Amino acid sequence: MNIGQAARRSGLSAKMLRHYEQIGLLRPAARGANGYRHYAEADLQRLAFIRRARDLGFSLEETGRLLALWDDRERASADVKALALQHIDALERRIAELAGLRDSLRELVEHCQGDARPDCPILHGLAGPPRA
Repeated sequence: MNIGQAARRSGLSAKMLRHYEQIGLLRPAARGANGYRHYAEADLQRLAFIRRARDLGFSLEETGRLLALWDDRERASADVKALALQHIDALERRIAELAGLRDSLRELVEHCQGDARPDCPILHGLAGPPRA
């Protein structure tokens, strides 16, 4: 299939397919005599893997490491699990960070009357020094 068909079937853009190929997540596509890329079902499987990993928040680097493990039939599942656990730890730190941001903003919003007066605790809070 050509790049447009592969993009539609994978749910990714043609630009992303070219990018993944450029950075090495996707093997270079076979080329026809006309120079157009041709993708096989195995390429679609790899694209589905990449998309799912990215949907789960894995970075491009982590996705590359997961792909390397997927390609290595001699891998230890412990290596895959360790990478996934590291990612969970990073997600939990990010969730805590976001919860703190939400709580700070919620506090500012609760102190705002939201009326026609110009005084606004939200703007004052944003202009003030960051909280520790």
